Amino acid sequence: MKCHNAKFSIGQVVRHRRYSFRGVVFDVDPVFDNTEEWWLSIPEEVRPRKDQPFYHLFAENDETEYVAYVSEQNLVPDTSDEPLRHPEIDEYFERDENGILRERDPILH
Repeated sequence: MKCHNAKFSIGQVVRHRRYSFRGVVFDVDPVFDNTEEWWLSIPEEVRPRKDQPFYHLFAENDETEYVAYVSEQNLVPDTSDEPLRHPEIDEYFERDENGILRERDPILH
């Protein structure tokens, strides 16, 4: 499988292209790295390609917060500047003087 450069970076806020949720990237897999059952559970007509980056997100929608695993083809940058409420964000990230999310020192968490 060919490895692609990731379009989004750790700490970047993104939105799902099709579904109503958004989140912050906390890890990136250069290609699909989840179970075959997970991949096959996605309806074939919207199933993403495996040969692209996949992102681990602290995600949220109007009702709840959760961790999501999303293909690059299904994400777009979120430019809303709306705050995120996922409880794990503050554990892994801090905002710099420009409001950008930066990873906290890994030794501290």
